Amino acid sequence: MIDSKLLDDLAKRVAGSVPVGLQLLQEDLQKNLRSALEAGLSHLELVTREEFEIQRAVLLRTREKLEGLERRIAELEADTRPSAD
Repeated sequence: MIDSKLLDDLAKRVAGSVPVGLQLLQEDLQKNLRSALEAGLSHLELVTREEFEIQRAVLLRTREKLEGLERRIAELEADTRPSAD
């Protein structure tokens, strides 16, 4: 889930960048932007950096095992081929 502080900060930045004439509505705009951001981001399948790094490590180990198995199969196939004498 997205950090609430991050959403607040993003909403403040966007609301702070509105033209001067609209800054009277800044607080209301900030609340609405935060709600819109939260709703929009909730539909995305986001993961934390920690979850991403864990899955990355699992994938790397799996890839290494697969490469090892592929090498082993190639060795076994080479051992079982009839010689061309």
